[in-house]
Amino acid sequence: MPGGQSSDKNTGKPARQLLFSEALLQVNGGPSADATQLSATHQEMADPAQEPTMDHILQEISAVGRRLEGMDSAMVSMAAEMKSICTEIASFQTRVLGLEQ
Repeated sequence: MPGGQSSDKNTGKPARQLLFSEALLQVNGGPSADATQLSATHQEMADPAQEPTMDHILQEISAVGRRLEGMDSAMVSMAAEMKSICTEIASFQTRVLGLEQ
């Protein structure tokens, strides 16, 4: 492999390319990720002369960070909703127990 890069024995692709592709799959939600986005990324990566620049890599990392922040906000909202539901259930249980006595 030129430049001393290792390659995957099964595909012959540069190891760095495989890691990038696998990471992109995970970030985009696994194998059912948007095929258009993945094929565009694979086309970019297919040509060794088209190595991603540091700016491209930093943009990808920033995009992942924004997605994680959005997921974090959603999880906080879900936790608040779950707490509200649990409070309603506890209130309902208290009323039911009061009726049984």
